[in-house]
Amino acid sequence: MKQVAVLGATGSIGASALDVIARHPQRFAVCALSAHRDVDALVALCARHRPALAVIADPVLESTFKSKLAAAGLSTRTACGENGLREAAAGDADIVVAAIVGAAGLDSTLAAARAGKRLLLANKEAVVMAGPLLLQALREGGGELVPIDSEHNAIFQCLPHRPGAADVGNSRGRTSNLERAGVRRIVLTASGGPFRGHTRAQLATVTPDQACAHPNWVMGRKISVDSATLMNKGLEVIEAHWLFGARHDQIDVVVHPQSIVHSLVEYADGSTLAQLGNPDMRTALAHALGFPERIGSGVAGLDFTRLGALQFEAPDRATFACLDLAYRALAAGGTAPAILNAANEVAVAAFLAGTLPFLAIADIVAATLDAMPAEPVDSLEGLIYADLTARQHAQRIMRRAYCC
Repeated sequence: MKQVAVLGATGSIGASALDVIARHPQRFAVCALSAHRDVDALVALCARHRPALAVIADPVLESTFKSKLAAAGLSTRTACGENGLREAAAGDADIVVAAIVGAAGLDSTLAAARAGKRLLLANKEAVVMAGPLLLQALREGGGELVPIDSEHNAIFQCLPHRPGAADVGNSRGRTSNLERAGVRRIVLTASGGPFRGHTRAQLATVTPDQACAHPNWVMGRKISVDSATLMNKGLEVIEAHWLFGARHDQIDVVVHPQSIVHSLVEYADGSTLAQLGNPDMRTALAHALGFPERIGSGVAGLDFTRLGALQFEAPDRATFACLDLAYRALAAGGTAPAILNAANEVAVAAFLAGTLPFLAIADIVAATLDAMPAEPVDSLEGLIYADLTARQHAQRIMRRAYCC
């Protein structure tokens, strides 16, 4: 029986993970859950899954959370804040699902890696900000990482592995040198989001609700906006560099609006392997939870007779500038990806709050990258400083240009 901690349990990925776990009660048990501020949802999950530990990330809400657990007759132990998240990540779990959105998930992700857990990683910002530190933590802790972003999980499935080796980014499993494995390039697929085919003029007045209306995937609002700007795909390019040892010129992006082909790996002999499936995060989660075995996810298989045509096209980099900004940050290296991520989080939050136009998201990110030269990544403290400084720069730029 494997013990599983789900960090970010009240989000869409957390819900999918818990759905898969509940389908295999003889194989998995939930030992820890966390949420940011949604006390009622976390209490309901505790009542259903009976974890030993539950963490509310906002310390202000811990007493309320404790009271509601007691009122529900639950004996679940509580913790709060970063210390609580680290405890959940490094405690009794065999498997940690890292599904906290944004930079807030970095510390607990590193804690799980250092503690030698099997890390099911959905928090792309942890890799984008701190790729070298995450790989170092995995090496030191002896843990293993299986990506659960649909695109990176697809790549993982298409690369060669020794039986039983699930670690990414270190030489104990699949070689980190893609050429030695005969890999020519990695191709990430993008749905194109809700605005595929739109012109800049059409995007000038789009609303947050329009940006969050993804045609294929059910996601949180921040990641939905990232999908609409193609920043999500840019972050995935940086993530693929660290997870698979790929150079920036070995990582391509192609728009595939049906979201059936989740990504592809092209080999030197001209072969291309792809992972296909319905757009449902439970497929990647079931693969990662059961690896190297295959277990049921609750997702139906593809009916190829009803699929129709599968389309592929080049991304519109002129209209959706965030993709090239991510490639720029990857090429610059050092703290540049952390700066990119921080500025994007600030700009997306302002857009969702109604104080920043959609097209200005890329402008804020570009201006912040211009204002902050990349520095070497040598410590978590240095990354946190770069993150905070980038947020301050982005806020100042927005105030000057947009009064927000």
